[in-house]
Amino acid sequence: GRGWQCPRSSARLATGSGGGTTMKRRAGEREKELKKKKLLEELGENRLPYLTPADDDFHQLWKTKYSKLIFRKSETVPEELHQMVQKGFLTLREHDCFFQDLVRIKGKDFLTPVSRILIGNPGCTYKYLNTRLFTVPWPTEGYDIKYCSPQIHDACKALIRLNDYLHIEAVKTLQGQNLCETKETKDPTVIDREQSFATSLTEQGSVSKDQSGVCVPEGDSVSLKNRTSYNLTLLNYMDPLQMLYLKQEPYFGMGNMAVSWHHDENLVERSTVAVYSYSCEDSAVGESNGQELKGRDPAVWHVGLKVAWDIETPGLAIPLHQGDFYLMLDDLNMTHQHCVLAGLSPRFSSTHRVADCSRGTLEYIFGQCELALQNLQTDSDSMALSLKSLEAAVVKQVEEIHNEVEFEWLRQFWFQGKRYLKCTDWWLKPMAKLEEFWRKMEIMTSLVLSEVRKEQQMEEQRNETISCFLLVLKERQRLRKEWTVR
Repeated sequence: GRGWQCPRSSARLATGSGGGTTMKRRAGEREKELKKKKLLEELGENRLPYLTPADDDFHQLWKTKYSKLIFRKSETVPEELHQMVQKGFLTLREHDCFFQDLVRIKGKDFLTPVSRILIGNPGCTYKYLNTRLFTVPWPTEGYDIKYCSPQIHDACKALIRLNDYLHIEAVKTLQGQNLCETKETKDPTVIDREQSFATSLTEQGSVSKDQSGVCVPEGDSVSLKNRTSYNLTLLNYMDPLQMLYLKQEPYFGMGNMAVSWHHDENLVERSTVAVYSYSCEDSAVGESNGQELKGRDPAVWHVGLKVAWDIETPGLAIPLHQGDFYLMLDDLNMTHQHCVLAGLSPRFSSTHRVADCSRGTLEYIFGQCELALQNLQTDSDSMALSLKSLEAAVVKQVEEIHNEVEFEWLRQFWFQGKRYLKCTDWWLKPMAKLEEFWRKMEIMTSLVLSEVRKEQQMEEQRNETISCFLLVLKERQRLRKEWTVR
């Protein structure tokens, strides 16, 4: 309802898919490559040490260097939930709902070895390695979501149930850690925060549901909720025996990797990541009991952890069996890196995240479109369209939003978006609406061009508008070429 308000400061907020973001991203990638190269050069032919639960010092290392990784054995999870979730995984696989993503690393496109699907809050997206995934919405009150089959509905429902369960577990664990830390400061000898690995695996998950004994200040409660309220889960599936080639883990010699070393991207700072693992183990692919193995058992899936860019601290390789889950608490995802080491059996995982959706929801992008279109007016008599303002800051902001809609949403959706139709057509209406907005913004670009060609424009303002406008237009041209290649 209000008229156009565009102070220069707010115009700067809409960086869209502008050059600054791209340059920052490339600088980050270069820095990562240099660190990796330096690390591998320092190692030479050597391999860093790593420990598994079979090693004597494993527990001590976990306690001192990896204490923010919490592990739960499958027995601690309700059997009914296991059954629902595992049936959901198999349903999604039967309906061919897992897809390899085309991701972009250092200017090149790669298909991921792992197949994925994103399920979560309606209208949410998750971006990793320059590829935006769009949630298949899980059943949510107040939303009309039509699934392609009742089985897919049930699978999505199972995953929101798992999401709720993992949220409660994460809150309990963080509250427990806060309580332990309080006790430790009073008398460090009173409490040992980490039990032995065996005990922690079997008992930690059976904490009483009554949390009334835990005192958490109100501000902390809000923070805990924000950092554990998972808004989506990225599901992964891989059958290692179907893979012609898997990368070898380069630093420790841990064997085949399904997912290379990384930090999870695009998350709310210090938020918890929860991972539920389901490897389809059967009698044919058991643990290699007969062999005297040094290091990790190659038949069994493991999660690997290391302190980021550190060659002093040994790594960890922790076995993952059917129905186990783990939590990466607080800043663990920032200070450490993790990888997934392939076993021999097919494996599903559900990785629950608090995605940073500040620029990744439909609500956000529709808000941006409405902001841009405030600069477009229609003559009530002739119905001719014109721009309200040609001020450089206004033009720049509108054109950056134009780029954002085209390259962060429409092209991201359509270059691999048809696959979502295997589950639901929920995204088609909002995408059609975004396309309408984009068409209007194309008209606005034409209007800027025709206005700056007119002689009566004041020279200084005209030059400022043209130079702003041209920068965004060049970026649009570059990105259109890049996307055509993709």
